[in-house]
Amino acid sequence: MHRFRRAMVASALVVTAIAGTAGWATADAQEAVTGPPPGAAAWRADTVIGRPLPDPASATPREVALFFAGLSEAEQQTLVRRHPEVVGNLDGAPVHLRYQANRLAISATRDPRFARLAEPSRQILAFDSRGRGQVAEVYGELDDAAHVSVIVPGSDIDAATFDRTNDPYGTPAGMAASLRDATHDATAVVAWAGYTTPVGVGLDAAAGKLAEAGAERLSRLTEGLDAVGAPDPVLFCHSYGSVVCGLAAGDTDASDIVALGSPGMRADTVDDLGTDARVWAAKNPTDWIDDVPHVEFAGLGHGTDPTDPSFGARRVPAADAKGHTGYFAPGTESLNAFAAIATGDAR
Repeated sequence: MHRFRRAMVASALVVTAIAGTAGWATADAQEAVTGPPPGAAAWRADTVIGRPLPDPASATPREVALFFAGLSEAEQQTLVRRHPEVVGNLDGAPVHLRYQANRLAISATRDPRFARLAEPSRQILAFDSRGRGQVAEVYGELDDAAHVSVIVPGSDIDAATFDRTNDPYGTPAGMAASLRDATHDATAVVAWAGYTTPVGVGLDAAAGKLAEAGAERLSRLTEGLDAVGAPDPVLFCHSYGSVVCGLAAGDTDASDIVALGSPGMRADTVDDLGTDARVWAAKNPTDWIDDVPHVEFAGLGHGTDPTDPSFGARRVPAADAKGHTGYFAPGTESLNAFAAIATGDAR
């Protein structure tokens, strides 16, 4: 009974906090970008290579991989040139073709916000200019990687903030680069801002709608990695990104799932996630996320704190990380632990 009362009080606090900010939270409400990439209709209608092209809305990444494996180099290049927005976002397509296609797609936007992403040294695995923009970048080489990690970020991340220079370890690009360095380049890392994230701390951040849409896209990403022969990934899920990972957990082949600075994973226990992956959790004493009520009520809030012993996750040491975005800072025990998880050395 005491636990029930405590949950009801916490739920009331969640509702009160959200209601108190509803004026500005509603103004920042986001509509999830879903469905196939721009240009999908033209792609479906194209007969340039004399055979049907796989439907981006229904073909599995495995089917996409088999399709591209049956094309000549000239045919592949034709599709890249004619449909860069589709090829660049097509899970299961060869990664080198996706990098090439996304450089073309980014350049074609002529948008200064995205120009840096088209630099030849960058390996952009996905790019979608719709909404606030979505992007994924690979650090290292996916084709022959012994280990792969995926960074799943939280609120306020989009194509413009993906690799911002202030607060770098709060960005997917900064987290990915730091993790790869900490493993001494032993793992390839995908910095994945491939879903519509909440803006600020409001209704979107407290609800699960954006996370549900993101979970479908994350599951598709991991299917695509599997289709091109990459090893089972480790998912590093920060803040609201851990809600995405919690909802996607049962539909991915991740070897490990790490929740850090998490408001909850929409599950009461690890068993409720429906995954065979090892589940880890990290939270430092200075992280403001600790002040968020870890409950789920009337669709608001995200449930049990993953670092609570009752949840059943393995605890990652994080005492020397600072604030909500300090977990990947060089030299921290959390980053060292993440590196061991990423390379399969953690027990």
